Amino acid sequence: MQNHTDIPTLMAQIGADAKTASAVLAIASAERKHAALISAAENVWDTRKAILKANQQDMNYGRKKGLSPAMLDRLLLDRDRIRGIVDGLRAVADQPDPVGEIITQWDMPSGLNIQRIRTPLGVIGVIYESRPNVTADAGALCLKSGNAVILRGGSESFHSSQAIHACLVQGLSDANLPAAAIQLVPTRDRAAVSELLTMTDTVDVIVPRGGKGLVGLVQREARVPVFAHLEGIVHIYLDKSCDPQKALDVVLNAKTRRTGICGAAECLLIHREIVDEIGVDVITSLIQAGVEVRAAGTLANIHGTVTASESDWGQEFLDMTIAAKPVENIEEAIDHIRRYGSNHTDCILAEDQSAADQFFKHLDSAILMHNASTQFADGGEFGMGAEIGIATGKLHARGPVGATQLTSFKYLVRGNGTTRD
Repeated sequence: MQNHTDIPTLMAQIGADAKTASAVLAIASAERKHAALISAAENVWDTRKAILKANQQDMNYGRKKGLSPAMLDRLLLDRDRIRGIVDGLRAVADQPDPVGEIITQWDMPSGLNIQRIRTPLGVIGVIYESRPNVTADAGALCLKSGNAVILRGGSESFHSSQAIHACLVQGLSDANLPAAAIQLVPTRDRAAVSELLTMTDTVDVIVPRGGKGLVGLVQREARVPVFAHLEGIVHIYLDKSCDPQKALDVVLNAKTRRTGICGAAECLLIHREIVDEIGVDVITSLIQAGVEVRAAGTLANIHGTVTASESDWGQEFLDMTIAAKPVENIEEAIDHIRRYGSNHTDCILAEDQSAADQFFKHLDSAILMHNASTQFADGGEFGMGAEIGIATGKLHARGPVGATQLTSFKYLVRGNGTTRD
């Protein structure tokens, strides 16, 4: 076993790799995920002798540790139990893919069409005890639901879990998916658990699977957000295909209707090809409406703007102030929102449907809008009657947690230059 002495650095790297992999998994096709799981199942069966040998190491370790007969039975693998692991992987593979499922959709009198669709949680940390089959179960369910997963098995099942994990990684490789999508913490050191429970920058959800002691430990020490209403750092991106009048109407409404609500626009991103025309008109109109525009790049040349500083990006002004920046293309706009946004509400103004689809697909904000004012980010406007906040946290599942319960959801809101009275 490799000696990992710098546990914080080890876990930080695992978390960073998982987060990168989660962005790939979130848009991976159902066919590729299915292929990865089928390949993993075949690999488990093909390497069953090596898995059984690894399990014997764990059984010897468990006996020396003084595990009870019941715990040893949970740890034990035999031919039938490996067949059960294979069957379980195939069963998960053959389930309907939950990612992208339209849960419901409706039209509002305001002219908005609203869809709620399933989307992955992101990165899930799973902490479990003896049973080595949980390595396969948890890895499969997280992959099926488009989530990257960090697995931390019990010290007793260390070698068995490694052998099974290798099969999952081979499945990922065969399907051309990132190996970091399913990672196994490569140390028995308990410090790794403490690190995992506090990795708020890279882990979205912790799932404990075990006895009262393990669950109690997670509940006491976990710092990963469970439910949150974060800042409304709301972005609007003006694509090169946007309609000039819609852009003007929507941006002004999104910024000035009510500046103190979480759905108010705080940052405007403008495609460079339309800066000199639509961009100038929109910025000038904001200034004329009394908005202080903190501008970067060529936008700073527009009369009446204030030069933006780095601290203006990711800022929730809640006032008659907006940051503005030209971007080279939609990819740069998406990257900016990922870096500075709060996963609350973000909007694209575009007549090019493929641009809107790309924006919706590659961002995971709780609410995404197309050609509609972000001031509609409100439960009442969605037909829900009222709200207690716009939740940007993701932990929500009750009852048995399968692939579907390992998803959250996001709203796709489509308008046609729609503004709110």
